Amino acid sequence: MSRVIVIGAGVGGLAAAARLAAQGHAVAVHERAATHGGKLGTYERDGFAFDTGPSLLTLPRVLDELFADTGGPAGLEVVPVDPVCVYRFADGTRLDMPHDPAEVPAALDAALGPGSGAAWEALYRRSGRLWDLVGDAVLRRPFDGPRDLLRLSRRLRDLRVVAPWRSLAGLGRAALPDPRLRTWFNRYATYSGSDPRRTPSVLSVTPYVEQRFGAWYVRGGLRTVGDALLARCRDLGVEVHLGSEVAEVRTERGRATGVRLADGTALGADLVVCNADASVLYGRLLTGPEAARPRRALRRASRSLAGFVLLLALDGRVPGPAHRVWFPADHDAEFDATLGRRPAPVADPTIYVHAPDDPALRPDDASEGWFVLVNAPPHDPGRGVDWDAPGLRERYADHVLATLAVRGEDVRDRLRWREIRTPADLERDTGAPGGAIYGTASHGARAAMLRPANRSPVDGLYLVGGSAHPGGGLPLVLLSAGIVAGLIGPARHHPDHRDPDHRDPDHRDHYRSGAARSVPPPRPAA
Repeated sequence: MSRVIVIGAGVGGLAAAARLAAQGHAVAVHERAATHGGKLGTYERDGFAFDTGPSLLTLPRVLDELFADTGGPAGLEVVPVDPVCVYRFADGTRLDMPHDPAEVPAALDAALGPGSGAAWEALYRRSGRLWDLVGDAVLRRPFDGPRDLLRLSRRLRDLRVVAPWRSLAGLGRAALPDPRLRTWFNRYATYSGSDPRRTPSVLSVTPYVEQRFGAWYVRGGLRTVGDALLARCRDLGVEVHLGSEVAEVRTERGRATGVRLADGTALGADLVVCNADASVLYGRLLTGPEAARPRRALRRASRSLAGFVLLLALDGRVPGPAHRVWFPADHDAEFDATLGRRPAPVADPTIYVHAPDDPALRPDDASEGWFVLVNAPPHDPGRGVDWDAPGLRERYADHVLATLAVRGEDVRDRLRWREIRTPADLERDTGAPGGAIYGTASHGARAAMLRPANRSPVDGLYLVGGSAHPGGGLPLVLLSAGIVAGLIGPARHHPDHRDPDHRDPDHRDHYRSGAARSVPPPRPAA
């Protein structure tokens, strides 16, 4: 039996711990914060409860698979979101995006005019071919950088689909004639915290996945996923130590031998799995020469988007879609402000609202809670925005609410109270440098598929979570845990003995099954 220490009780850390414990390892998790879940956070006050991290679940079978592999269903109630989102453009156009992908072309034609649906349908089919190339081949297995990129692009036909020379925004300009449709399409770069003008077109699989496999919500809020993961870990005998900060990964002769806690306690281990941000691991926790190369690579990469969040407790309850987005007139200016050379709070931001109709999240039926998010530059007092500057958070919160009012949704007279969460708060709460939600941005021809590897240069040290391969977002983080568990293998094997390309044949088609077992699957795309 191998002794495994997992650094961090975020989703990736807990999922890896559960998988490894189910494989027979003795696992202990050490988390610096006083609670679990990482970015899958929650805030509660006066009977209101808010998810402060992800608000939408895609690829729910990945979650279903995790619990099935570690002991059985978690008892989570996963339900479809329909419409997936209501979008409002600067010219007043409203687009209600259906849950069923077969209904999307007609919805686009109705909102944006004839031909919009056909243009998207052609791009949707192209993205489906791309998904066939990169889905299992990239997201469910370790990725060996240039070698695997070469394998994916070996055939000219495949190279044209992957199109590493084209940005997401460039693909939109070529395929989507309506500028509003391009604005909607470009938004999916922000799902990896990136600028669509610098994000490779391979990320066009993101809207495809959302439509093909559906958008879902977990009753009680997505924080319940973190609670269920913690419960599963404890059922499997995992030791979870909260308020226990790891200060160093200990190594000897090129192999991880354990960790040193912030209080000086040294803990031995056969294997270490790091759920902290990759830049924290290579910049602070790992001090040997093996960290030099990945440290340099991370320093060259740009940080991902951060987010400025308002949690609004509102009087009255106005039925409406759970997910709402208001776009500005100049989307490019938003990315210039957040990821450009002169970072600044966005003057005219895209505003996202999550307003779930969930009785578990409100004190009564005469009130409702809104999670409001705008894209923001990371916290960087030395070279960018100091989100702790006196008065900035309050002034910008007022500005966001005023902008929302200008766009036709004024909730200021309904406001009972508000809680403000800046990128600086996220950095303090989760350890994410600058509050960058996804670690590094997916900028450049290869960046989307060349995040830090799950196997580190140090034997016996692995990376899991959104800053490592295959990337950020709840399903990808869960997949990273599966990759790490596959690399390590069952306890009866020596570490690294398992074939890294191994995949359980019972799950090889899980992406195509559509939904969690607890709810009806979406109808297939036309």
